[in-house]
Amino acid sequence: MRKALIGLILAATAATPVAAQVSDSDRQRAMQRYERLEQRNQERGARRAERQAPQAEQQQQRSVQRAERQAQRAEGREQRVERRQDVPAQVVQQRRFEDRGARRGDRAEGRGYRREAVRQHIEDTRDASRRSAEGSLPRYQRQAERNQQRYENRLRENLRERRDDRQEWRRDRRDDRNWNSGWRNDRRYDWRDYRYSNRNIFRPGRYYAPYRDHSYSRFSIGLTLGSGFYSDRYWINDPWQYRLPPAYAGTRWVRYYDDVLLVDLYTGEVIDVIHDFFW
Repeated sequence: MRKALIGLILAATAATPVAAQVSDSDRQRAMQRYERLEQRNQERGARRAERQAPQAEQQQQRSVQRAERQAQRAEGREQRVERRQDVPAQVVQQRRFEDRGARRGDRAEGRGYRREAVRQHIEDTRDASRRSAEGSLPRYQRQAERNQQRYENRLRENLRERRDDRQEWRRDRRDDRNWNSGWRNDRRYDWRDYRYSNRNIFRPGRYYAPYRDHSYSRFSIGLTLGSGFYSDRYWINDPWQYRLPPAYAGTRWVRYYDDVLLVDLYTGEVIDVIHDFFW
C-alpha cells in the first residue's frame, strides 16, 4: 500500500512540469491569434478609409458646386430685377401685348392643325372604304358609301358637341366669376331662421377630413381648397334643403367641417363661404 501511494506521488510530481509547459504553449498560441486578428482589423480599417476618402472628396465637390449654382442663380435673379427696373413701363406693356399675340397665334395654329388632321382622317377613311368595295356588287358599293356617309356625319356631330361643350364651359366660367353674393338679401335664402326651426337638418354628423391628422383652417373667398376637400363625398347635392342658392355649372356647395363653401371644381377656388353653417 505504501509503495503504491509513493508511486502516485512520484507520477504527479513528474507530470506537473508538463502541465505547466502545455499551459504556456496555449497562452503563446492565443497571443499569436490575437496579434493576427488585430493586424487583420487594422488592414480592414485602412482599406475602408481608402474607399471612403474618394466619397468624402466627391461629397465636398458636390457641395461646392451646389453653392456655386445657388450663387449664380441669385446673381441671375438680381440681374433680371435690375434689367426689369431699367425697362420703361411702355416697353413692358408692349412686350406683354406681343407675348399675348404670340400665344393667340399658337392657339390658332393648333386649331388649324386639328382641322387639317380631321380632314385628312376623313379622306383616309373614304379611300379605305372605296378600296374595300372595289370589285364587289353595285349594291355593296352603295352600302359602303352610305356607311361612310353615316360615319362622317357622326364624326362631325361629335366634333360639334365637343365645341358646344367647350363654349358652355366658358360661359359657365364667366358666370362663376360674376357670382353675386347679394343672394343673402333674398328672403328665399334665409337659412338662419330656417335653421332655428329645422335644427336636425343642420346636424349632418361628424366631419371626416380626407387627409389624416388634418386640422381646421378658416377659409375665405379667393383662397384655394385642396382637391380632396371638394370631392363628391362632400358635395351638398340639394342646396335648397338648406336654403342655399343653386350653384352654377362647374361649381358646388361643399361641406368643410362646420362651414359651407362654394368651390370652383376646376381650380378649387373658394367663391363664397358661410362659417359656422352647421351645428
